Amino acid sequence: MGFADLLNDVGGFGRFQWIHVTLLSIPGLLMASQNLLNNFTAGMPGHHCSIPNRTSIASSQNISQSEVDDRELLRAFIPMDASGTKLSKCTRYVDAQWHLLESNVSVIGHQANFSEPETEICLDGWTYDKTEFLSTVVSEWDLVCTLRPMKQMSQTIYMGGVLAGAIIFGGLSDRFGRKALLIWSYFQLATLGTCTAFSPSFMTYCIFRFMTGMAVSGVILNTVSLKVEWIPTKSRTLVGTLSSFFFTFGQMVLAGIAHSLRDWRKLQVAVCAPFFLFFLYSWWYSESARWLVLNRRSDEALKHIHHVARINHKPEMVEKITLEVLECHMHKEVQSSKTTHTAYDLIRTTVMRRISLCLMVVWFSTSFAYYGLAMDLQKFGVNIYLIQIIFGLVDFPAKLVALGSLTFLGRRITQGTCLLMSALMIFANIFVPTDMQSIRTTLACLGKAFTSASFTCIYLFTGELYPTVIRQTGMGFTSTMARVGSMAAPAVLILEEMLPALPSMIYGGAAVVAGIIAFFLPETLNIPLPDTIEDVEEKWANKKLDAEKQAKKEAVALREMKKGAVEGDGEITGLNAL
Repeated sequence: MGFADLLNDVGGFGRFQWIHVTLLSIPGLLMASQNLLNNFTAGMPGHHCSIPNRTSIASSQNISQSEVDDRELLRAFIPMDASGTKLSKCTRYVDAQWHLLESNVSVIGHQANFSEPETEICLDGWTYDKTEFLSTVVSEWDLVCTLRPMKQMSQTIYMGGVLAGAIIFGGLSDRFGRKALLIWSYFQLATLGTCTAFSPSFMTYCIFRFMTGMAVSGVILNTVSLKVEWIPTKSRTLVGTLSSFFFTFGQMVLAGIAHSLRDWRKLQVAVCAPFFLFFLYSWWYSESARWLVLNRRSDEALKHIHHVARINHKPEMVEKITLEVLECHMHKEVQSSKTTHTAYDLIRTTVMRRISLCLMVVWFSTSFAYYGLAMDLQKFGVNIYLIQIIFGLVDFPAKLVALGSLTFLGRRITQGTCLLMSALMIFANIFVPTDMQSIRTTLACLGKAFTSASFTCIYLFTGELYPTVIRQTGMGFTSTMARVGSMAAPAVLILEEMLPALPSMIYGGAAVVAGIIAFFLPETLNIPLPDTIEDVEEKWANKKLDAEKQAKKEAVALREMKKGAVEGDGEITGLNAL
């Protein structure tokens, strides 16, 4: 008997669970906006050096706008890039090169000079194309040319905040509760995310993004735990997968909002201000009864269980489930909770150590490959808003397949297969020529779909592997590696200058290693959530011992059969001799 039995007694996955999961999942529509926001707020618009008074300069050479359009006029001021098809983004001619204009333009006082013209950096700033973006942090603070790495740095700083949040909020929620930390995370995200839109400088912008990233971790970690700890065992797979669709649909929501606004400040407010609403209704959430009992607050836990029973139309259970019944069901867990747990407990015992080390690799590689594909949409040469929608759409069939696999094949096979398939797509893209953009984009979408399915699985898998007494600490500890992966992913793109295929080789190689390691994790399909570290050790250490004993028995039986066969052959040989 355990807490899972109590959940079944008060209605299993009933009306309360539906409302509870839905309200927790709705903010997921905007969680994708937080992680992928940099694609739009820090989008790189087309740009070239500003040429002050170029029209008046042209007029001085008797060249009018009626004779040559503005873009053609720029050829006299700005050289072409290495490809010879586009204007240089970071240099301009020291002196105007009028001979580069169309031959039918009359130029007075011109003497052709065919020697290599002298160039200089953009001393007067840049002019930005506003076709795709009206305003981004790149155009706001001129993060181009020598300052171009600052664009990726802003995303790395944000992911650093997500990393810090995973470490800080994971431990705090095990100490102060899932609900309290979730409410605070909503408020922090809403307030600081909205303040980001009013940043007067790039440094201020990065500080606010870092703090917002911390809040994002708090929302994700506590949402997962509150869902898992109120859901019956058999419903966890379905709920986990369906909840992830909110994040998937959110990617398309982001594309729609970004396309309609096209201004980074307005977009920042649009995706952060709704969290004030989530903050207001989050007070309705019920704290995890498991956590309350394990923190010696059984009276509060009992009230929440009675509340759930009433909403699930099980009023008769209010009288049947008393404090004694509750503590009887969770006696072993209550005894275990008297011991103070720290992050060291994640690696102190054999099975917990194996789980933690494997999960660290899987989390890192999943995030590493995902953000390697999803955070540089402009490289595909397709409209950035369209490619964001496509990237979101491909997740739906991938996650439906993952749902079937999680339900019938289990977590371990699903996790490993998704990672290996994503690696296959990434490696395949290495051999596709760069001019075949449609095929490259298709393979990238498939690779991203498999990493998304891997994310769906790993959140559910991790919540099921770690016991209640240290679940949030475990989630925070292992997801920390995901944040490291998301921080490392943009940096790897720099290696593309050395060898174009090198980033893909690294992303794919990491996914292969993690896919193999995932098969060393214990299977949790249809297994009740563990509440203590002892539960984990007993469940999976005993299974390993049982398997070893069974293997020894089979080996002994095989030896006996061989021995009997040899003796039988000897007897037959003796009889033949007689």
